[in-house]
Amino acid sequence: MKPIRRLAFVVNEEKEGARSLARELAAIARAAGVKLKRTARFPLPAGFLRGFDACCVIGGDGTLLSVAHESAREQVPIIGVNRGSLGFLTTFSEGEARADFAALLRGAFRIDDRVMLDCSTGPRAHDLALNDVLLKDEVSSRLVRLEVFADGELVTNYTCDGLIFSTPTGSTAYNLSAGGPIVHPSAGVIAMTPICPHTLSNRSIIFRENVKLRVFNRSAGSRLLVAVDGQRHLMGTRLPVEISIARRRLPLAQRFDYSHFSVVRTKLNWSGGVIDRK
Repeated sequence: MKPIRRLAFVVNEEKEGARSLARELAAIARAAGVKLKRTARFPLPAGFLRGFDACCVIGGDGTLLSVAHESAREQVPIIGVNRGSLGFLTTFSEGEARADFAALLRGAFRIDDRVMLDCSTGPRAHDLALNDVLLKDEVSSRLVRLEVFADGELVTNYTCDGLIFSTPTGSTAYNLSAGGPIVHPSAGVIAMTPICPHTLSNRSIIFRENVKLRVFNRSAGSRLLVAVDGQRHLMGTRLPVEISIARRRLPLAQRFDYSHFSVVRTKLNWSGGVIDRK
């Protein structure tokens, strides 16, 4: 990749050690002659990343999710440094960030373009999701009856607590907790997982990349909450909810030796490792 000459920092100062780490990394960048911009406020306003070569997010996956929309809009790669818990998205550890930051500034990284979801509930209610879109009752945890169509064909009617529509990136988040599958980030598909369905045979469905999904609320007297990445809500919704793969993708900076399955094994405490076959 090209060297980074203009770098934005987004720092979650509520995370222990994030502020001091940001100072250290900023000092490395200044010494390399990089122009800097920093904020501790997120989500970012429109245009915040315009003209920058990369954005270093220091915090947890939630912090990175709050930056994803602006990153995708401006096509500015995110360097995610984990100061949270799991860190599926913020894949650089504190130690790796310190050790590799000078090389990162010289362009020693690759870009992993992550699929995002386009979700719409009307012309003025539209958003992008990096992880998932959740549909449930707006007020309570009562059951909802949701009718799902794929490219105009009825899939089925769900009586459940809600539906999760997940990207491959988000498959290790709420989708996984609800019993959904882990999907490789490069798969380019949509996973739909019902939450506590009343029909036991209702399980996750994987849809192809160019599918157009429409969801109708068939619950009398119920109003849907449409939650995007667990952070933003599409209010004043007008059904149907329409979900598809977005044209924009999120550029995520990764080490050259990044391994998705190594991250999954580590974060989910799977057993097993590389066997020496010599």
